[in-house]
Amino acid sequence: MDLISESGSAILTSFGLTLRLAFFSGIFSLLLGVVLATFRVSPVPVLRWVGAAVVYTLRNTPLTLVMFFTLFGLSYQLGVSFDKELLYRNNFWLAVLALSVYTSTFVCEVLRSGINTVPLGQAEAARAIGLTFTQNLRLIVLPQALRSVINPLASVLIAMTKNTTVAVTIGVTTATFVNEASGQMKALMERNSDQILLIFIIFAAGFMILTLPIGFIAGWASKRFAVIR
Repeated sequence: MDLISESGSAILTSFGLTLRLAFFSGIFSLLLGVVLATFRVSPVPVLRWVGAAVVYTLRNTPLTLVMFFTLFGLSYQLGVSFDKELLYRNNFWLAVLALSVYTSTFVCEVLRSGINTVPLGQAEAARAIGLTFTQNLRLIVLPQALRSVINPLASVLIAMTKNTTVAVTIGVTTATFVNEASGQMKALMERNSDQILLIFIIFAAGFMILTLPIGFIAGWASKRFAVIR
């Protein structure tokens, strides 16, 4: 109980930071994933090649390296900065960028598998009535593809939520220097070496609270919006 009374506020703040990381990264990864999936199924060979190169490169690169590249490559070497005055804000958005770009490749492949489930005859019928590739994808293919891959997308988002722990490697903190969840867990374990098991249980439960609703909502949505063919 002493641990909760002394560090409860910091633990909640750390999970709040983790939740913000997951929220913004989830939105941007979905948007980027749609763009990459469009490239992957595009009739233009160059776009297909670019999409494939991005997906294969990032999917086979450890997230830690992507995170380091955003900090040391983009920020330190190339001068890319989201906030030149507040370091913690800059690091936060660099972490969001790394998580979004990395996760978008997995979103892309999930969406591409969903696109492949749409009967070819529907796309051909859309072209026959004069729809362009973009209109075909936006009005006919993507709505069905998204509905058919709700559960796989949820799995990707759950994995991304757990991957926010990698943000500790570039020093993501709040304005009051509270780390995200994994960094805060490490700090508490260093200060309370006799309560390591309790700290582990608290943070494991916290991540379960963050991720379980995603699975439940996805299960409901996949049944509610199932494509009937």
